[in-house]
Formats: sequence, structure tokens, C-alpha cells
Amino acid sequence: MLTTNLAPVDPQTPSYDVDRIWTVPNALSFLRLLGVPLVVWLILGPQADVLAVVVLALAGLTDWLDGHLARAWHQRSRIGQLLDPVADRLYILAIIASLALRGIIPWWLVIVLAARDVMIAALVPILHTRGYSSLPVHFLGKAATFCLLYAFPLVLLGADPGSWELVARVAGWAFALWGTGLYWWAGLLYVRQTVDLLANTPPVAKEHRPIGPPHEGPTPREGTPPHPRRSRQRGAR
Repeated sequence: MLTTNLAPVDPQTPSYDVDRIWTVPNALSFLRLLGVPLVVWLILGPQADVLAVVVLALAGLTDWLDGHLARAWHQRSRIGQLLDPVADRLYILAIIASLALRGIIPWWLVIVLAARDVMIAALVPILHTRGYSSLPVHFLGKAATFCLLYAFPLVLLGADPGSWELVARVAGWAFALWGTGLYWWAGLLYVRQTVDLLANTPPVAKEHRPIGPPHEGPTPREGTPPHPRRSRQRGAR
């Protein structure tokens, strides 16, 4: 059964430890972002596919490491919470656009994946009208991102003829197709959550609405997330 367990804005309980930009975890996040144009150049320029996959693997390592250090060193920050989902989407979009330009994957796949992100971004202003800053991360969304981040490096490695490349290509396309399906499934669940929220939660005044860019993940302010139906029955948010 689908629930709409969305976290409302609660200024009393910040979900971050520090409010500064320059921390070790954030430095790793910025370093990971710098890898995006490097990967694009490696794929489209010298077509150094193996080296591009190595850069992607290092980016995945820094993705895990910055989150681990942020929690261990109590250096979670607003900018860090924003950078992680942005970096994931930039890597996915950069890889699929580069592969499409190389003729390795069809452009319709690029359009399908990009359209899902546009749909999610369109939900955020609607959520703001009910006092919510973002959608909670769904397991399907995490599984989809995992599949896609593994899929396209394998597809890239399988672009050349050969027995080993064939194995990489088959595994990569399996991850890509499953990941795309899960990506849209999770997106439709987010739409359903938003529709359910609109039906069961009254709008809030503009001065009480959150401000921030669209993302899926922890809200900039989070408290105990009530179920919208229960909140309305109690007459409180």
C-alpha cells in the first residue's frame, strides 16, 4: 500500500550539523562534480573508455566517502545535502548524452530518462504549497539510480567487439532497462504521493513555505514525519 510519509518543514530541527561550505565532505563532493566534464571529454575526445570508467568508479568511491565522513565527523551541511543528488543526476545525464553522441545508445533512452527528472522537478512547487520541501527517498528510486550508475559504464565497456565486451554489453543493457523501468516506477510513486498529499493536506501561507531547489532526499528541515491523513484529522500539520 502506498503511503505519503512526507517530512514537513520544521525550523526547530535542522537536519545538518554545520552551515558552512568548506568541509572535507563538501570538498569531496565538489571534486566529484569536477569529474563530470572529465568523463564527457574522455568518452567523446580520445574515446578512452576504460579510463572514463575508472573516473566513474572513483566518483562512486567519493560519493560513499563524503557521506561517511559527514556522518562520522558531524559535518553534514545544507550544501552537502544538495550536492549529492545533483551529482548523481549530472553523472547519469552526462554519460547517457555522451553515449548517445557516440551512437552507443539511442537518443530515445536519453529523452525517457530526462523526462522523468523534469516530471519530478515539476512536483516541487506543488509540494511547497503544502509546506513540504521535497519528496522522501523511496527504495525504488535508490535501486533505479544504482542500476543506472552501473549500467552505462558497462555499456560503454561493451561498445567494442569481443567476448568479454559482449558480457559487459549484455549486463549493461540489462541494468539499463531495469534501471529505466524502476526510475519511472519510482517517479510515478512520487506523483501518487503528491496527489495524495494535495487531497489530504490543506495549503499553507506563502511565508511558511520552504524555499529550495528540486531534489529527492532529506529535507532541509525535518522532524517527525506525520502521515498527511492523520495530520488533517488532528487539525494540525
